Amino acid sequence: MRCWGNGYRGRRPARQISVCDADLENWISKRRMMTKRKIDSQQAHSYFKMVPLAVLAAAGLCERQAKASVIAEAWGYNAAGELGDGTTTNRTAPVVIGGLSSGVTAVAAGYIHSLAIQNGSVWAWGSNGYGQLGDGTMANRTAPVAIIGLSSGVTAIAGGDSHSMAIKDGGVWSWGWNAYGMLGDDTRIDHTAPVAVTGLSSGVTAIAAGAIHSLAIQNGGAWAWGYNSTGALGDGTVNVRTAPVAVIGLSSGVTAIAAGAIHSLAVQNGGVWAWGYNFDGELGDGTTTQRNAPVALSNLSSGVTAVAGGYSHSLAVQNGSVWAWGDNRYGQLGDGTITNRTAPEEIDSADLTSIIAVAAGALSSYALSGDGSLWVWGYNGRGDLGLDSNTSYYMTPQHLLPPSGYLFSSVDSDAKGDHALATLAVATPEPATLSLLAISGLALLARCRRNCRSYIEARNFVSGLLTPHTPPTAPAAHKYFPP
Repeated sequence: MRCWGNGYRGRRPARQISVCDADLENWISKRRMMTKRKIDSQQAHSYFKMVPLAVLAAAGLCERQAKASVIAEAWGYNAAGELGDGTTTNRTAPVVIGGLSSGVTAVAAGYIHSLAIQNGSVWAWGSNGYGQLGDGTMANRTAPVAIIGLSSGVTAIAGGDSHSMAIKDGGVWSWGWNAYGMLGDDTRIDHTAPVAVTGLSSGVTAIAAGAIHSLAIQNGGAWAWGYNSTGALGDGTVNVRTAPVAVIGLSSGVTAIAAGAIHSLAVQNGGVWAWGYNFDGELGDGTTTQRNAPVALSNLSSGVTAVAGGYSHSLAVQNGSVWAWGDNRYGQLGDGTITNRTAPEEIDSADLTSIIAVAAGALSSYALSGDGSLWVWGYNGRGDLGLDSNTSYYMTPQHLLPPSGYLFSSVDSDAKGDHALATLAVATPEPATLSLLAISGLALLARCRRNCRSYIEARNFVSGLLTPHTPPTAPAAHKYFPP
């Protein structure tokens, strides 16, 4: 894995050479046969599909190893070791996360902690004051540690302010801070190891964690639990829920969910719905009125495939383009201004035309392009955007390229945080000519030689959430977060 934030520019991972003998012998044999006759481009393309991914990507991995050759990166704020590089130094450019150099299929960012899935098991690092790392302790970790009881079968993860979640075998597990019931186990007791979420033992396909509330999709319906004074649970009330409740009007057809700090978003049948806090217009309904039940966004009623929520802003992907709304004091809406928007507006960028996913930090935004690169914009005071730049914020999307030989495959940040994570997959270049194949093969052969536990603390924490987010001045910690 890799990460970045204030400090030095991290080195890209060295390509590992580990070619399977059988694959190598097959490649040599096939090449000799093919050089005896002329082959058209279609035949060459078909052959490339048969060649080990290592040859195509020049990454030195055999075909059966290639599926596990997924790494990850992270960048930004690192006060609690949330970048996982063994330090507490901020990074403005990607650095490797220790111990997770392959097999990573998903990452999730909490406020000042991080999570990853590696070969079906969950790892965590960073702040652990409430047990959010799930290792049975409350000790911070600057490098990944295994989470108790989640060593296999995990397909999704999510991080909140100081709690974490995972889907294992279709059921939801959670751990960490629980002052407002955001763990969903029908208590308000913190847990330093995973506990099962009540009523969500099967059929769950997606989860999301807000600062102090949680969301899930089960059999196409949306569920929510935790803090609710801002209406973030969408059940028509402002009552705290310590176990999941159904979100009004979203009992079927929900394909994506996202949690801002204290607001929520969902995609139902291609259209966006939003609910919760709305001080800066983050719900996108043209008002700044809090909503205790979902409201539809009229100009995003179809074609939407992904959503993301920041501290007070929101993002959506519609037909490959990005729409943004809400708080814009640091250019996080990407429209070239610092003017707030109470309704979605498409980001006018010729580059944002093939976007497949979005993520939102507290004041930053990220978009994953179909070409395997990232576009980033908004606040950058802690290296949030990974651009190796000291510019405090960018009002328009900036291009962030992956290391040579890799493509970004996912990105995540936290609605209150100043760091981000991304997974990267080995790149497979488009086949060109047989001569290119031969050159790649010769090169390959040459290389083969060589604690908020009191009522007062909890109350103060919520009061902070209702205050507009202002970036802290380094090196002080976020003043409105719990210690």
